[in-house]
Amino acid sequence: MKKLLVTGASGFLGWHVVRLAQSQWQVYGTYRQRAVQQVGVTLLPLDLTDATAVNDLFQTLQPDAVLHLAAQSSPNACQTDPQGSYQINVLAAWEIAGRCADADIPCGFTSSELVFDGRQPPYRETDAVCPVSLYGEQKVAAETGMLDRCSKAVICRMPLMFGAAPAPSFIQPWIEALRSGRSLNLFVDEIRTPVSGEDAARGLLLALAKAQGILHLGGRERLSRYDMGRQLAEILQLPLALLHPCRQADVPMAAPRPPDVSMDSSLAFGLGYQPQPMRAELQRLQPQL
Repeated sequence: MKKLLVTGASGFLGWHVVRLAQSQWQVYGTYRQRAVQQVGVTLLPLDLTDATAVNDLFQTLQPDAVLHLAAQSSPNACQTDPQGSYQINVLAAWEIAGRCADADIPCGFTSSELVFDGRQPPYRETDAVCPVSLYGEQKVAAETGMLDRCSKAVICRMPLMFGAAPAPSFIQPWIEALRSGRSLNLFVDEIRTPVSGEDAARGLLLALAKAQGILHLGGRERLSRYDMGRQLAEILQLPLALLHPCRQADVPMAAPRPPDVSMDSSLAFGLGYQPQPMRAELQRLQPQL
């Protein structure tokens, strides 16, 4: 079987990707500090900000394709640590793309819906980027540099993702709060197109096989965080009275947030990407939540 290298394999999305990829690939995953073991996956420690270490891994492993998922994905953390986050979110991405170009192999990269300012949704791949946070700016820089360096790169702009895995998604703190009887304030003016981690992983593997350039992998529904919270509470039979609608302006945050970054993912749907509605996925995942 051909070798697939997945960076960030111990993260939420990486865990889903390496689990699904094993039917088609011999999977190797990298991690920085915490290894989440999976049967059939070879995990390798790697500091992606060390260009020499990255080059040595490529020379030793000689992968047939790469999915670069590792990132500092917290917009607030990027805003407060611009230099450190730039190293991993931009420079490491460029380095990976360069190594893939040298080897003439496909390279998939996870960008973000936050490359947009949220003023003119839904966004297509051809729409002009206009980030409002440093995280969004870094993703734009990574996209541009990777496409310049690697002709076989596919830039997958990812939506908000949820699910059950050893690395938690955004819904796990919500579940913990509601089960503990704590109230939960959720935005009504932040609109996303969420997908489950499993659907996102399927989309990435599909994009790696069938696409180049930029591809949106959002879901089919436009939901606010408050809408998502209500669905979650209903499925898990948690108290709806603990959910309180609020607005972005009510919560001080280091990084600005765009209001509506819904993505039009028609191109991916045409390739066979089939994300399920959030309610259906939550029902499927209920025993694990």
